[in-house]
Amino acid sequence: MAGKWPALVLPQFCRTDIQLSVYSEDIDEDGAPIIQAAYTGKCNYQGLSKRIRTDKETFVQITAVCLFNGDILPDVVEIHSGTAIVFGENRTIVSGRKSRNPDGTVNFTEVDLV
Repeated sequence: MAGKWPALVLPQFCRTDIQLSVYSEDIDEDGAPIIQAAYTGKCNYQGLSKRIRTDKETFVQITAVCLFNGDILPDVVEIHSGTAIVFGENRTIVSGRKSRNPDGTVNFTEVDLV
């Protein structure tokens, strides 16, 4: 990212292959989500797994944060849902964020997965 603001997610640290399909807020006539935009490239992937125990079961929950330099989807205002393929696994996008510089440009994009 060129400009007067320092890049907070450097491209040389984005080494994990990822494919994103981001959904729009609308649904089609069958009630299925509509893909608004897609991205294929590299991200800085930070995963977390933890064992969760309830009264009825024990399971492992896997979550991840994917960081990207700049604005990977400039035509998308908000990233709120969709799917991702990372390490050959299908994951669900649960939230996204475009972190902006004081001048309004996007410094980095963050996508949260489960």
